[in-house]
Amino acid sequence: MPHTLLARTFLLISLLMVVAVGIWAALFGLATREPKARHLAQLTTSVVNLTHAALVAAAPERRRALLFELSEREGIRLLPAEPEDVIEPLPASAFHERYRAETHRRLGDGTRLAAAVNGEPGLWASFLLDGDAEDRYWVMLPPEHAERVFPWHWLGWGLASLALALFVAWLIVSRVTRPLRALAGAARELGRGRRPAALAVEGAEELRQLAGAFNQMTEDLARIEAERAEVLAGISHDLRTPLARLRLEAELSVADEDARAAMAADVEQIDAIIAQFLDYARADAEEAPAPTSPAALLDEIAARYARRGQPVVVPDATAAPVPLRPQAIRRALANLVDNARKYAGGEIELRATAADGMLQLEVLDRGPGIPEAEIERMKRPFTRLENARTDAGGTGLGLAIVERVARLHDGRFTLAARAGGGLAATLSIPLAPDAAAR
Repeated sequence: MPHTLLARTFLLISLLMVVAVGIWAALFGLATREPKARHLAQLTTSVVNLTHAALVAAAPERRRALLFELSEREGIRLLPAEPEDVIEPLPASAFHERYRAETHRRLGDGTRLAAAVNGEPGLWASFLLDGDAEDRYWVMLPPEHAERVFPWHWLGWGLASLALALFVAWLIVSRVTRPLRALAGAARELGRGRRPAALAVEGAEELRQLAGAFNQMTEDLARIEAERAEVLAGISHDLRTPLARLRLEAELSVADEDARAAMAADVEQIDAIIAQFLDYARADAEEAPAPTSPAALLDEIAARYARRGQPVVVPDATAAPVPLRPQAIRRALANLVDNARKYAGGEIELRATAADGMLQLEVLDRGPGIPEAEIERMKRPFTRLENARTDAGGTGLGLAIVERVARLHDGRFTLAARAGGGLAATLSIPLAPDAAAR
């Protein structure tokens, strides 16, 4: 069975129509077979009776001329029956069975019927002259009387009607399923974290109600998302102000340099946690895609970390512009680099390659890695490992942010063990322009 509702519904309707046309054709054949058989039996009876009467009434010397005239004018042949005649019976079809029964009813069961006598095809019927069993004759009607001409013109009209019905059925089914396809596409967009365009409220009442309910749900979700972002922004503002005062007071009032540095580190950690919550709550879908050079993007990120004294290696990368949401990609790669810097240390590499229609953005480290059984769980929000990659002060949102950015670009985010040890975090994005622009 096809997978789509459109194809399944159209297939079922088509099968129903074909079966209906087949039944109609069968009924048409049955309706024409009965009258045709009766008409042919009546014609045979008339020919036999007239020929018999003509032979009986005609003088013996006039019979030959009479037979010749019947053959020339009416196509009727008359032959005396011989014991050695080779007889081919009528076909065993429903039409010929009905014809045989009707002819026997009219002429009697002693009448013999044949499709050919001595190799000559036709519609043959026997009769007795003067009731003498030894004086039997064959009378033959032209074979075209027994032919059933197929009504090709009716078939043409039937096929034309079937084609028109199937076309109209396709239009009806496609009109019903079009809003459902639009709804499925909008639901996919909503699942990727985007706000889809409002669905057209049209069609049947049930479809109008469905589209209206979905549009209302989309608006409610957008409002909730905006309210959440506004609340988090307010929390960030309200928290960062006292944090700034704490940092200033620590610098001015704490004499112990070690204590002052520890307090400043705590304040920075709290600030980083707030920033990560904001990153996770930020509506990246509002950012418009723009042609972006992956090589320039990686160089920019590497330069930012180099200024902090945290060098990142960037081998040769593809420079061809790709439609991306650059701010979202920067945020995702920064989370991956910070993750590698915290838990792996050592050399960190950023790579960008294009192959098989995909842009691969990779962050590689030589740390302890992540167990394969834990990889999918680590992509969920507020999830951390209880091992060497655990940061008790983190929020567990870094990888969840990267996963969200990947879905936003119709791509995927994968974590895998790196050859030679370490972790390979890969952000795969389709290179097709419309994939990132939707």
